[in-house]
Amino acid sequence: MTEISHYSQVWSYRTPRGRLALWGAWLALVALFVFCWQVMTKDTIWFFVTDAPRQAADIGNRMMPPRWSYLPELWAPLWDTINIATLGTIGGVIMAVPVAFMAARNTTPSARILRPLALFIIVASRSINSLIWALLLVAIIGPGLLAGIVAIALRSIGFVGKLLYEAIEETDANQIEAITATGASGAQVLSYGIVPQIMPAFWGITVFRWDINIRESTILGLVGAGGIGLKLQASLNTLAWSQVTVILLLILATVVLSEWVSARVRHAII
Repeated sequence: MTEISHYSQVWSYRTPRGRLALWGAWLALVALFVFCWQVMTKDTIWFFVTDAPRQAADIGNRMMPPRWSYLPELWAPLWDTINIATLGTIGGVIMAVPVAFMAARNTTPSARILRPLALFIIVASRSINSLIWALLLVAIIGPGLLAGIVAIALRSIGFVGKLLYEAIEETDANQIEAITATGASGAQVLSYGIVPQIMPAFWGITVFRWDINIRESTILGLVGAGGIGLKLQASLNTLAWSQVTVILLLILATVVLSEWVSARVRHAII
């Protein structure tokens, strides 16, 4: 009589080797965290860290109550900030559109030369913060609103160009082929096959970037690029904390309003 043995096999989510590799990865991550923590805190003066809550409470007491009589002096710098964001966005979009068409695979005139160049411009623009652009431009063309406008424009090229060229590459190829089959020229294919498809995305990207630029323009004055940041820097230098409160509240209200306008416009377009 043949005896049949039944062996029960226990299922496991990972193999022993996989579990060992996972534990090794966690240990390496913990070791990396400890190393980074030691590097970051090497020159830390812990007395100031432990004293930070008392200092924060002291500054908070000095910031209250806000000096509302200072508000009339902020309307002109706030208007300058909005103009910096708006004109900078317009300039950035104007420069970003041809860059986006050169970067998109289906519209670039040269995939070997112009497309890598366009991608490099997009990456370079996105890699440098607007505050750094403003710092460089203040040193080159001097302090003022122009430096802020150009800084916002140069920073906007990468953002608008990247999102726009991705929208161009995602256009429906069937519509483009249908227009091409009618014997349309390259300009006509661009005008009737690609541009109508990307216009909603274009306006949405533009408004979204304007909203971001409103926020970034508020701090450009810290490096001399004009706007309400100049008032903030002056108040911080003179330790006028009650004025700082008014400026921060005004910046917050402006950002909230720009966010609301941006959301409404994008909703209406899309």
